[in-house]
Amino acid sequence: MSHVYCPECGFQNPEASNYCARCGAYLRRDEHGETTLSLTPEEVSGEGVSLGEPRGPALVVRAGGGRAGESFGTDGPRTLIGRSPECDVFLDDVTVSRRHAEIVQEGGSFVIRDLGSLNGTFVNRHRIENATLADDDEVQIGKYRMTFLLP
Repeated sequence: MSHVYCPECGFQNPEASNYCARCGAYLRRDEHGETTLSLTPEEVSGEGVSLGEPRGPALVVRAGGGRAGESFGTDGPRTLIGRSPECDVFLDDVTVSRRHAEIVQEGGSFVIRDLGSLNGTFVNRHRIENATLADDDEVQIGKYRMTFLLP
């Protein structure tokens, strides 16, 4: 029996599956080969979202929701993360609470706090209520895996 691996979580699904049984991601099948699309920063629209190198502290999406490579600046005193369009880091997926977590700047460090989300907030694969972030820490919110980067 042949299998299809989920591009989001790596779960092994039966070949006839259209969606991942573990995370619900769409199982794409490239029947016509690969297509590469290149964008310049001027072509990318959306505040706080860039595809280039981040200029300050940032969360960079590594996997989840087909948004790998997007970065969100976290250099303000407070960065709200959630499913609500009013959030600074807008992650549109049911695995993310409307107001899921926040990153606050305390002195010279950055602290991430879970805001009572249903699915939790994870730093380096450990569920947290709050944690001080260091450069290259992995943050997981819902199905999104992101890396926290300091300049």
